[in-house]
Amino acid sequence: MGAVATAGASLRPRWHWPQINWRRAHRNVHRLQIRIVQAEQEGKRRKVRALHHLLTRSWSGRAVAVKRVTTNRGKRTPGVDHVTWDTPEQKAHAVADLQHQSGRALPLRRIAMPKSNGGTRDLGIPTRRDRARQALHWLALEPVAETRADPNSYGFRAGRSTADAMGQCYCVLSHTTSAPWVLEGDIKACCDEISHAWLLANIPMETALLRQWLQAGYVAEDQWYPTAMGTPPGGIISPALAHLTLDGLERV
Repeated sequence: MGAVATAGASLRPRWHWPQINWRRAHRNVHRLQIRIVQAEQEGKRRKVRALHHLLTRSWSGRAVAVKRVTTNRGKRTPGVDHVTWDTPEQKAHAVADLQHQSGRALPLRRIAMPKSNGGTRDLGIPTRRDRARQALHWLALEPVAETRADPNSYGFRAGRSTADAMGQCYCVLSHTTSAPWVLEGDIKACCDEISHAWLLANIPMETALLRQWLQAGYVAEDQWYPTAMGTPPGGIISPALAHLTLDGLERV
């Protein structure tokens, strides 16, 4: 069966991973994302949440989410359960499993990644299932984050890069009347210090699921540690959460 179901349809009983019509799946997701943007621009927050629910329960959304976590750079890095989805059958089962939003999030697997300056950066690896669930909800949160985003933010933005930031710098600094200085600032441990209470009160998604991701903790050297604040390091959804937290900073 080559065709996928429509954006809001339930899982079909028989289908094969290699035969999924990805063009149609992405089109279905994009169509719902456009509706989310329109609802956000009109200030219809309840409609935004309803469309979020629709997208994250859709067949197309689930398939696209599983595809992302099985094709990105960390596709072979397992979480604390040591599970990977390598075969078409496992990927198909994962899409079906995402239809059920039950089940608690497992702790992150904490690993140290080397940095260019010789130091290390702690990275949390979610289980493949939690990674796919985050990717699924990211599909619905990204349109909101992009709609609310400050005009001149560039990090982790869709369709934006360092070159765009450099171009903007040139535009504002190349005139004879331009300011002769640049102010550089840094928010120390930004993502590590974000308030869980603020995120739970302001992020437009299911509060119970978001609370699980935020408070799942992490495992390092076979020891579990709690997380009282901050977003999951290495989580697919973390950039969207950071964007939504920092929105409005440019105006201030």
